[in-house]
Amino acid sequence: MNPKPTGRLRGDDLVLTRTFRAPIADVWTSVTSSESTARWFGPWERTDDDSKIRIQMAFEDGKPWLDGTIEECEAPHRLAVRTKSAYGEKLLSMTLSEAAGTTTLEFVHHSVNRNAVGELGPGWEYYLDQLVASREGQPLPTFDAYYPAQKSYFTSLEG
Repeated sequence: MNPKPTGRLRGDDLVLTRTFRAPIADVWTSVTSSESTARWFGPWERTDDDSKIRIQMAFEDGKPWLDGTIEECEAPHRLAVRTKSAYGEKLLSMTLSEAAGTTTLEFVHHSVNRNAVGELGPGWEYYLDQLVASREGQPLPTFDAYYPAQKSYFTSLEG
């Protein structure tokens, strides 16, 4: 498998898009239901504070948990989550739109560190392709197909 990188920079935001021949509500479930996210990223759980969540990165070494805050949730169109980890704070958003039976998901890693885009880009390509594979009942891709093969593509992007 030799996946083609699709990400682009829009200013300081890393943007990746995927399309699905499915209704928006179905894709929304795939990116917001803990049972669904467990299949391609990792499960999540609410904390005592309704806007706070914990997200497990189930496909990373050690399966670490991240603390997150739901910044925006407008079902079934937009979700924005701020995460905090040892690697810092990240604002991630997903916007969904549907036309003629096709749902488009735009994933944005906001204010990306340009020095890290060569690592972040392949990682998000991998996770979004895992989402596609999990929805289609296909075998999940392996990270080795994305990194380091896509690193030079992402480091060459200009926003």
